[in-house]
Amino acid sequence: MALIYIVEDDESIREIEEYAMKNSGHQAIGFSCGGDFFKKVSEVIPDLIILDIMLPDISGNDILYKLRNNATTKRIPVIMVTAKTTELDLIKGLDGGADDYLKKPFSVMELISRVKALLRRSTPAEIDTIELDGLLLDEKKRELTIDGAQVVLTYKEYELLKYLLENKSIVLERDKIMEHVWGTDYIGESRTLDMHIKTLRQKIGDYGTRIRTVRNVGYVIE
Repeated sequence: MALIYIVEDDESIREIEEYAMKNSGHQAIGFSCGGDFFKKVSEVIPDLIILDIMLPDISGNDILYKLRNNATTKRIPVIMVTAKTTELDLIKGLDGGADDYLKKPFSVMELISRVKALLRRSTPAEIDTIELDGLLLDEKKRELTIDGAQVVLTYKEYELLKYLLENKSIVLERDKIMEHVWGTDYIGESRTLDMHIKTLRQKIGDYGTRIRTVRNVGYVIE
């Protein structure tokens, strides 16, 4: 059973897609906008995404771009669905990193067949390294290098940087970072996270400016 996210603002189409996936033995969760979708993706990574292009808050192509430029989500199989039928639209979606493309209207059996085929040929790949231009995290060695030079980090600094890089361009709330890096039972000074961010910025030099503070929310690396 696969976990499938469906991003479609048309409720009737979304319900049909959800029903088709559940009837095929999968777990399906639907979203009417990109905002709700990204919030869920930050919590649980799906096995496949069915993505409409025309959405109320953000285009499907922009969502695809963000997915493909994030270390955690860049390998998730994506099927683009759209009413647009021009060759240019098709090329734009595929060039943007879509694994498959469905034009509306489509049959339920065609959707099920495409999903089945894509899941079959998509094998999860273990991420050994995380990169941000010249910054490289080696997961096997638990080492950070910047332009080939090793940078020594503490355990928590490493975990903090890794979490930020895995969610590149996604704003992470303070509580979520604290829970992920320090654990749910952590009790300590509220400034602990800020101090670690400060030392991390100093250690990674120019890349420190890529870690942005989002006032009253948390942090994001871009």
